[in-house]
Amino acid sequence: MTFNTTKIDEANASIAGTISAQTIENNLNKIATQAAKTMNIQGFRKGKVPLNVVKARYGEKLKQDAEGEAVRDALSNGIKELNINNKDIIGEPAVTKFDKNEDGSVEFAITISIKPEVVLGDYKSCIPAMNAPEVTDAEIDEQLDQYASQGAPLEKIKRARAVKSGDFAVIDFEGFKDGVPFAGGKAEQYTLEIGSNSFIPGFEDQVIGMKYDEEKEINVTFPENYGSKDLAGADVVFKVKLHEIQAKEKVEINDDFAKKMLPNEENADVAMLREKVKEQILMQKKNAYFMEEVKPAYTEALVNAIDFALPAFILDQEINQALNTKIRAMSEEEIENLRSNPDMVQKMQDEARPEATANVKATFIIDALAKAEGVTVTDQEVTQTLYYEAMMSGQDGRALIEQYEKAGYLPMIKMSMIESKVMNKILDEALGK
Repeated sequence: MTFNTTKIDEANASIAGTISAQTIENNLNKIATQAAKTMNIQGFRKGKVPLNVVKARYGEKLKQDAEGEAVRDALSNGIKELNINNKDIIGEPAVTKFDKNEDGSVEFAITISIKPEVVLGDYKSCIPAMNAPEVTDAEIDEQLDQYASQGAPLEKIKRARAVKSGDFAVIDFEGFKDGVPFAGGKAEQYTLEIGSNSFIPGFEDQVIGMKYDEEKEINVTFPENYGSKDLAGADVVFKVKLHEIQAKEKVEINDDFAKKMLPNEENADVAMLREKVKEQILMQKKNAYFMEEVKPAYTEALVNAIDFALPAFILDQEINQALNTKIRAMSEEEIENLRSNPDMVQKMQDEARPEATANVKATFIIDALAKAEGVTVTDQEVTQTLYYEAMMSGQDGRALIEQYEKAGYLPMIKMSMIESKVMNKILDEALGK
């Protein structure tokens, strides 16, 4: 077997050569000899099956294995010659050529993608100018009012009046489609917050103005994307009866309220609560400011400032993913036209390349930033974060983690967490200067 290696650039290499017919035959004999030791073939004792019988029965499969072993040997030797560390190889090396000649030899070519070395330079000089977010007293007051409202008990209003937005209406209702009741459309003594938009669009608006013990028919149309096919886009009538109107009792924001909100704090009072709320709002504002404005600008500046070779394997994957996303949004007619027009596919790939290149570059830059800043995220942190988010949304945390694990999403989630963590660290430090 003869081969030569080529280091295309820092992130790509190739191995090409010819596997002689003799090499394949030698491999075949070796594999057949090993197989003969364990085969059970009628008429022969185990371990005593002649090679010619093994080859006659399993010749094609054994030849494929022999060719595969030769390619693996070429790859192993080529990697050594190229002086590539196995841990730096990205993905599986791709066999791009495998041509069988009449004399039994095989011409092959293998491409290898290598993790590039990213020289960051003075990466902090790329940070754009930033303005520190501020929190006003009005924002703190609004947040405290929301907290007070969330924990406030509901009380029946003392005077009989019409329903208005913000009230909690206690109602009976039953829905009818074409005069026939439909499943899931009935409830009694249901407490509905008017203005919450939790019901079908238009329903809550028509409850406004109803008075105690009033009965009314409400006409609404289910959204076209409603979960039930029978009701999606359907015109229905709800028969509604109002029993009473409730409102949240006003909770005074005082030291007692602060102690309830901060049970683990000693000497909690309104001043301490306001400071905690200010910190919370500031963190939310800062995260939003970083993610929506600063981070995109900083990432773009880093991508433009730092130059390095990209692994073709990863770049092709990113381009194909972008292409598949576009194709999924196409009509059947457009897809059929695409199948018969290779030039159009190539054009779409060319159009996707600049953004794909930027995305791949950003991924490697973030990885280099994390190493430079000593930022890591453990697998345990990933599962804990997913579990907490699942609990907050009422889902089964373990089931969600298993679902993501089976789908292969955990590495992407981990990378996203690392990106967020390192970016926040760098930008937070810069903002504090």
